[in-house]
Amino acid sequence: MSSTIFLLALPVAVVSAIRGIWSPCGLSMLSSLTPMTEAGRGNRFGVTAAWFATGGVAGGLSLGALAAAGAAGIDAVGLAPSTRLALGAVVALATAAVDLGLLGVELPIFKRQVDDAWLRRYRSWVYGAGFGWQIGFGVATYIMTAGVLLTIALALLTASPALALAVGGVFGLVRGSAVLIGRSATTPAALGAVHQRLEALAPASRAAAAWVQVLAAASLAALAWHPAAGVAVVGLALLATVRPTARLALRP
Repeated sequence: MSSTIFLLALPVAVVSAIRGIWSPCGLSMLSSLTPMTEAGRGNRFGVTAAWFATGGVAGGLSLGALAAAGAAGIDAVGLAPSTRLALGAVVALATAAVDLGLLGVELPIFKRQVDDAWLRRYRSWVYGAGFGWQIGFGVATYIMTAGVLLTIALALLTASPALALAVGGVFGLVRGSAVLIGRSATTPAALGAVHQRLEALAPASRAAAAWVQVLAAASLAALAWHPAAGVAVVGLALLATVRPTARLALRP
């Protein structure tokens, strides 16, 4: 059952990490760490990006290490697999409801950015790795989706320190690799084009972050209780998203 929870945690981790690109901090990174800006500071973008990605993985592994300690505790307690599945389903339902706007919690959570003074104060490997670690840790800067919290919860519920560490590493790798999105920004116009594309994709990223949690909740509910529970979760999520749209369409 640990491997099942792990396999459900991976897509949640990946999509949640991608959603982080649209945070003010993520967008700032894509403006501050580009071939154009790094050349202006006398640095090579490829080197800085490599340090950023390395820092991202280190940050994700740091988060994963904390989750691994919790997973070891859960394993020591000896929670039954069905109990772990049920707990995962409850947490996934709660986080999906947050992203769908059903609980009154306003995203993003924890509105903190990295210190851009590092760009002027330190060498490229320092700010590259330092920024990457904070981004990869997941909860040190803007949290754009409650899926980050679900990622941590599912890593814990694997009850396997190795799998929990792997979840964190995957999350950090995806977050750290996001710096490569700006690799084509060699001119101000090219940088503007990158941000225009991201702006166009923002609604899709928001929907994907919510629905990967809905599907995780449905899968966990089906495994913990009954397949009908999984169907009910998806149905309720569809109602929650369709009804507000229908009300808006009926407004004069």
